[in-house]
Amino acid sequence: MAEIRDIKSGRTGEPPREPVPRRLAAIVAGDISGYSRLMQIDEEGTHTRVKRIERDLIEPSIVEHHGKLVKTTGDGFIAIFDSPVEAVRCSIVIQQNLVGRNASLPKHHWIEYRIGVNLGDVIIEVDDVYGDGVNIATRLEGIADPGQVYISGGIYEQIKHKLVCGYESLGDRKVKNITDPVRVYRVLPDPGAIHQSRKRRENILISLLSLALLVIAGGTLWYMLLQQRGQVGDQASAPASPPAESAKAPASPAPAPPPPETKQATTPPQSTPSAAPTQPTPQLASSVREPETIPLRGGSFAMGSNEDLSERPVHQVTIKPFAIGKFPVSVQEWNACATAKACGFVSTGKDEAPITNVSWSDARQYVAWLAETTGKPYRLPTEAEWEYAARAGTQTKYWWGDQFQADAANCKNCAANEQPVKVGSLKPNPFGLYDMGGSVDQWVEDCWHKTYQGAPADGSAWVEGQCPSHVLRSGSWKNDGRYVRPSNRDSYDTNVRYPTHGFRVALSPKDR
Repeated sequence: MAEIRDIKSGRTGEPPREPVPRRLAAIVAGDISGYSRLMQIDEEGTHTRVKRIERDLIEPSIVEHHGKLVKTTGDGFIAIFDSPVEAVRCSIVIQQNLVGRNASLPKHHWIEYRIGVNLGDVIIEVDDVYGDGVNIATRLEGIADPGQVYISGGIYEQIKHKLVCGYESLGDRKVKNITDPVRVYRVLPDPGAIHQSRKRRENILISLLSLALLVIAGGTLWYMLLQQRGQVGDQASAPASPPAESAKAPASPAPAPPPPETKQATTPPQSTPSAAPTQPTPQLASSVREPETIPLRGGSFAMGSNEDLSERPVHQVTIKPFAIGKFPVSVQEWNACATAKACGFVSTGKDEAPITNVSWSDARQYVAWLAETTGKPYRLPTEAEWEYAARAGTQTKYWWGDQFQADAANCKNCAANEQPVKVGSLKPNPFGLYDMGGSVDQWVEDCWHKTYQGAPADGSAWVEGQCPSHVLRSGSWKNDGRYVRPSNRDSYDTNVRYPTHGFRVALSPKDR
């Protein structure tokens, strides 16, 4: 046994330990739900898919959100972040990307992660991380539903006013090997989801109340029938008519005609509904409100700027004639698609507000439905078409000039900055187009490329295969004024919804 000496006494002994490195971090713990079952179904296939997800989705998402992947555990991972906001945002991106990856597979083959996020003081080592902060994150992951992100109260307090999300409080939970209860919240990437959740609970309560009322009404009716039957029995015990009249009643032919008459009266109403279902389809097509578009003659312009690396190099592009939406697609226009069961959700926003919280795939679903319903090839604009339309013949920093004007757009440091305003509320650009800068980020057709090196010069979309992210234009009410420049560009994951993302439509000239 090693000898222990008292340092204060001056006696020799073991050298003092170096202090253990600690830091405050947001810890993300993820784990695959039903991993053993998936391995039993297809061991090699599951292993390959998991490794591909780690390589193509989890690791890049963590890096993109300024985190560090500490380790993978076969069926899970642990990562740390300096920012709680980025930790939760990364978790949402991972979960929503997995939804897109699972969409084409049978449900029993889905790979779904449960994710827990906690803020805590942790011990950092080269290839691992330790401490109660990590333990709580893994416990939150353990109680999370598949496909969900659960966060601790500490994380919630840090992000509640910084992410446009919904949060559902699950109360204080006692978790294994942690002394104090942990306050738990479920993250709802769609801010309206919590209202939908509450509405579902309200609908269940209303259904139960209705059932109870039906039971009571049925009991009352049954009691009344019994009472009535008793009265009829009492009346039957007394002679109701002379015997002669009773004997004549069966022989009389008079009662026979009513059954045929009754049957003839009820037959036409039964046949009418059978013809009704043939009518709604043409009525739906004729009632669809098409987004208003403005035709543009096309021409050549200098695309890009030297403001940001992603906007370089500035290059000449020639645009063919086309038409583009006068406004971003509105909630009312989107909900027509949702009502037809062709778009993924019904928006609860005001009819004339721009639709938000749509992924690129959602936007494509809408234009595909609109094209099929109207017989016109509606599509998303290309990135070059969008910038050409936004510049409206100008080459200044903004379409109105080189100096920022707070009343010209809907952005974080603009006059209108709290939410996306009603479409058409602010003045249009010289082409007569509204909200071509601010209000909502707008999806275009192109895959994301970090620069314009190699971009097409004919205004066509720059696409290849199944690209994981697509281009966004315009900036939103959550971004500052530099984002509303016509040349500004950004990207986001193809299948992920985000509360500031919307779009507008485009149309070829021959089909206007």
